[in-house]
Amino acid sequence: MASYSPVPMMIVFILLASISLTAQLAAAASNTAQPSSESFWFTQQVDHFGSNRQQWKQQYMVNATYYKAGGPIYMSTAGETPLTSADVDGTFVIELAAATHGMVISVEHRFYGQSNPLPDLSGDSLRYLTVANVLEDFASIIRAFKANTTTMAAAILPVAVGPESPVIFIGGSYPGAVAAWMRAKYPSLVAGAWSSSAAVYGRLENYQYDQGFGRHLATAGCAWCFSQAIAELDEILVSGDTASITKVQTQLGILLLGPSDLANLLTVLATIGALQPVTTTGDPVYATVCSHFNNSSKDQTLNSADSGYSSCLNSYIAMINRLIAQSGLTPEMLVALGNSSLAIDNTALNQPQRVWYYQMCSWFGMWQVAPPPRNVSGLLSYRSQLLDLDYFQTNCPKKFGASHVKTPVDVDAFNGEWFDTLHSTSNVFYTSGSLDPWRDSTVDTSVGNLVHPPGASMVFAIEGATHVQDLQASSDTDLQTVRWARFLGTQLVKKWISDAQTNQRHKHSC
Repeated sequence: MASYSPVPMMIVFILLASISLTAQLAAAASNTAQPSSESFWFTQQVDHFGSNRQQWKQQYMVNATYYKAGGPIYMSTAGETPLTSADVDGTFVIELAAATHGMVISVEHRFYGQSNPLPDLSGDSLRYLTVANVLEDFASIIRAFKANTTTMAAAILPVAVGPESPVIFIGGSYPGAVAAWMRAKYPSLVAGAWSSSAAVYGRLENYQYDQGFGRHLATAGCAWCFSQAIAELDEILVSGDTASITKVQTQLGILLLGPSDLANLLTVLATIGALQPVTTTGDPVYATVCSHFNNSSKDQTLNSADSGYSSCLNSYIAMINRLIAQSGLTPEMLVALGNSSLAIDNTALNQPQRVWYYQMCSWFGMWQVAPPPRNVSGLLSYRSQLLDLDYFQTNCPKKFGASHVKTPVDVDAFNGEWFDTLHSTSNVFYTSGSLDPWRDSTVDTSVGNLVHPPGASMVFAIEGATHVQDLQASSDTDLQTVRWARFLGTQLVKKWISDAQTNQRHKHSC
């Protein structure tokens, strides 16, 4: 198996609980186009549908290396991460652009990076972070692109485009949900959408996330032992026995967190490989997790006689110790990662954890909790029972104000407005990896499709893949199923482009 070395930045984005890996993985990918890191700025309104008409500047980047007049515009957003040149230079979308003479545009999401409608991230400011405002930001930019003229080109785009250039919205993870919603909400502006690993179905208690992780652990051979370690650790953490808790904290090398925050940190660390790509040369979940359980004589810092723990818990502790050592995280950083409240305290700008937490509080929930007890649900648990709904959602009114967030968040209302619309939305290519922890909140779940869209859309499960693998830059080590997904998606995109261009010509001829 290949060796995977986790890095602190990856852990930070796992903590965000959304994990749009497209931009991060793209940064490490080999670029197939000339880098294009020039930033452009578009004037937006704070509230498109209310009374606050203050203006602000939204950042976007453009790669027009392969563009020819009339070619498609591939639009995306960096989602819950700051915008970088990797978003327009290093993903599979550049390969699409090269094949179709297209332009790639990525727009920074409001309240992330340098695109801030207001000067802070208080609850009063974040109330303007709504799905409708986010989508209208992108729609406003598309309308401006379409109305562009030669005299305006330098201010808006490197080259002028016109109405004959169809827009294809592409994204993975949360940006994949945005892509699907853009096609649903603005079909006259967006000709089609590629929606990869998109968690479009809100859940208040998302214990299904860990069940997806468990499926991956099962393929790597350590699901049962991992869950046994969690159960044994839980007995210690909930016992109230100070000596026993201190002992396990010492073995883990984490002394500054209480039981619940310690359990949260351990989950962050243990799932670090779950969203990284499986390739023909290695599986990160095997490398970072199951290698410790399946090879009990290797990397073992304890044995049952010395510790009093089972071999499963000893293997778990050895795994955590190695992950911490490889990550380079300091004790202070570990505390910040484990304490879900501390990570979202700061109301200054450029706090992606806080912004994403607000979206969970006010939009779709997705709280990653332990499942109901096994004697009730029949499910193995891969995280502590201490990580329940109250652990997460009690932060919502405390950090953002009870007047700005409803606790619990009304997930049914969210799904009624933003999920149900996908049933009738055409020209969307939904993909998800069979080993993606987010799969059961996507259109294609492990138990069947949640929506049955029109025939012009397609749902494709990528066997053996994890999160957003189809939108990462092509590699010699890609799984064959990932290659198939890209091929199918490319054919659909070409058809959408052709149909849109034909329709545009018919309009001109009438």
